[in-house]
Amino acid sequence: MPKALVLGGQSGLLGQALVAALKASGRWEVTANAPGEFDYFSRGLGDALAARVDSLEPDCVFNAAGYTNVEGAEDHEDEALILNRSLPAALAGLMKSRPARLVHFSTDFVFDGRKNTPYTTDDPPRPLSAYGRTKWAGEQAILEAGLSTYNIIRTAWLFGKGKKNFIQTILGLCQGKKEIQVVSDQTGSPTYALDLAQHSITLVELEANGLFHIVNGGQASWCELADEAVNYCQLECRVTPVSSAAWPSKVVRPAYSVLDVSRFTQLAGQSPRAWPQAVRAYLMLDCSH
Repeated sequence: MPKALVLGGQSGLLGQALVAALKASGRWEVTANAPGEFDYFSRGLGDALAARVDSLEPDCVFNAAGYTNVEGAEDHEDEALILNRSLPAALAGLMKSRPARLVHFSTDFVFDGRKNTPYTTDDPPRPLSAYGRTKWAGEQAILEAGLSTYNIIRTAWLFGKGKKNFIQTILGLCQGKKEIQVVSDQTGSPTYALDLAQHSITLVELEANGLFHIVNGGQASWCELADEAVNYCQLECRVTPVSSAAWPSKVVRPAYSVLDVSRFTQLAGQSPRAWPQAVRAYLMLDCSH
């Protein structure tokens, strides 16, 4: 069986989903790096990664590690750059001289949100935040490496098992409350981590190369996403829409960041299921509420 190395596979939301999906397929031998195995801020990171890759000889390296604290990136952009640019750059450098595919995950935050139709892979990135800038820099680093076999997969609004996420937070806030307020003027693509993982594996097995968007179907505001989860769980808590101005933030978030998945759909011959279906699947199978 082909071998996969998943960075962030024991600690990250997406990484854990990738490990689960790869194992469930029965077609892959999977290794996830242990938390703390790599010091991503060390000058010796490249050597450590090379040693691990050369000992395992994977057919594919999934990079699900990254700096995902959007608020924190505004104050610690240098740290975010190390994880979001330097790490994928180092991995791309390794893959350049090894027969392995690199799969790297990026974000809808590379866009400025000024469109009112879904962003395609041909739309030029214009990030508004430090997080978006560092993730865009990571994409550029991979492209500059000139790899022949790679995938950059942009996704958005992840929820799933194994790590705190928006849906889990909302359901927790609703406990013992009659009403919560949730932002309604930001629209994006809610995405179930397990669906993203399975579709990413499909791309790899099809030997597809290049940039893709993978998110669940449809679009929603944060308020609509929260309302779907609360209603499914039959909680007696009203979700009230409010504007972003009600929750001041140092981060400028794109008002509209829905991603177009047509490139993936045309190549794979399948469409990701609609986000409400994915939310219900998560709540039914993975959520403790």
